[in-house]
Amino acid sequence: MKIDRDTVIHIAELARLQLTDEEIELYAGQLSQVLSYAAELQALDTEAIPPTASVLPLSNVLRPDEPSPGLSRDEVLANAPRVADYQFVVDAILDSPSR
Repeated sequence: MKIDRDTVIHIAELARLQLTDEEIELYAGQLSQVLSYAAELQALDTEAIPPTASVLPLSNVLRPDEPSPGLSRDEVLANAPRVADYQFVVDAILDSPSR
């Protein structure tokens, strides 16, 4: 499938990308190759192949969940930029109109 220049420009506008003329030509060629390869894959007969979620065996590598001592309050607050009354002080992110 051949992707033309106008299609690349349209896709770039949808993605809010600013492309140079060289990039538009490059991406038109690359996208055309990707779609051609996808069409080749689509043409393959996969009826006899069962659907799979992964080609690798499923296994989780987990460490034992063992309790360990936490940090003290002073250690936790040691690197905080601002502290007041043993609490982190942060800037407000929402302004309330009633204030």
